[in-house]
Amino acid sequence: VTAAQNSLLNICMDATHHKREPGPEGKLYGQCVLWKENACCTANTSTEAHQDQSYLYNFNWDHCGVMPEKCKRHFIQDTCLYECSPNLGPWIDEADSSWRKQRILHVPLCREDCEQWWEDCQDALTCKVNWHKGWNWTTGTNQCPQGAMCQKFKFVFPTPANLCEEIWSQSYQYTLYHRGSGRCIQMWFDPAQGNPNIAVAHYYA
Repeated sequence: VTAAQNSLLNICMDATHHKREPGPEGKLYGQCVLWKENACCTANTSTEAHQDQSYLYNFNWDHCGVMPEKCKRHFIQDTCLYECSPNLGPWIDEADSSWRKQRILHVPLCREDCEQWWEDCQDALTCKVNWHKGWNWTTGTNQCPQGAMCQKFKFVFPTPANLCEEIWSQSYQYTLYHRGSGRCIQMWFDPAQGNPNIAVAHYYA
């Protein structure tokens, strides 16, 4: 059992920009700095995670007008967690897509992280529920598909659970667990207190 458990701990998924294995990255940028002691992302990836039109996926947050900064920071944090965290092993799943062999599925997100994300983004605009697919990519970056209306997040995602679970095809699962409970993954944490997600990965492994 222990070998199987260990194989889920401290690993990087097999995806477009991830390193083969985690290790220290002294120069991580901005919001990704939380993972500098042990990261699956390079410094370059961490810098790109903060760009409005990043080469990581050519994904445009501003597809329905400019996304407010307080909302965008959650998407940057979400990108940093996805690219940098070595603690997502228990939720790595095979992915059938041209750009990655693995993805994350049903990562149990702490209630506060999900609710704050929804709170800060409720008045931002989008035209789609699932951001993984269905965009118009003819210009090389994602645009709303024909006939899709831009509306406030709070109408597209009526609850925090809708937002966290639906936006990336069930990558995250909304939980009622609180931060610090050891039962949910935190998108945000204070690195001075250590990384709380290590214990969470252990628990689920």
